[in-house]
Amino acid sequence: MIYGIGTDIVEIKRLTGMKSLDAFANKVLTENELKVFDDLTKSKKASYLAKQFAAKEAIAKAFGTGLKDPIQLNNIEILRNDEGKPTFNPLNGLISKITDLGITKTHVSLADEKDYAIAFAILEI
Repeated sequence: MIYGIGTDIVEIKRLTGMKSLDAFANKVLTENELKVFDDLTKSKKASYLAKQFAAKEAIAKAFGTGLKDPIQLNNIEILRNDEGKPTFNPLNGLISKITDLGITKTHVSLADEKDYAIAFAILEI
């Protein structure tokens, strides 16, 4: 049964126009996500960051609370499996929140085009 659904869209130009893309990345990405970000070419960093941010916002919306402790950007990690499929990895206090809510399965879908990145998330109980 579905507990929650969330979606978010990010205009990639908003990120490329920032004073420091690296500073924003350090603020919103986890250690594992930063490793991926740091290995990307400069031209791919904004798109990656936009998808990660959209996914984190979509996950927060699926909880129905938005970004409210323990549902914080640094507790939501979006990784890719060997086939490239995005996966949600909860961290810190978010792990117990998921367990307490009875959430047993999560789904994340990401897409981007020239100007936009979009994410869709589903939480199941």
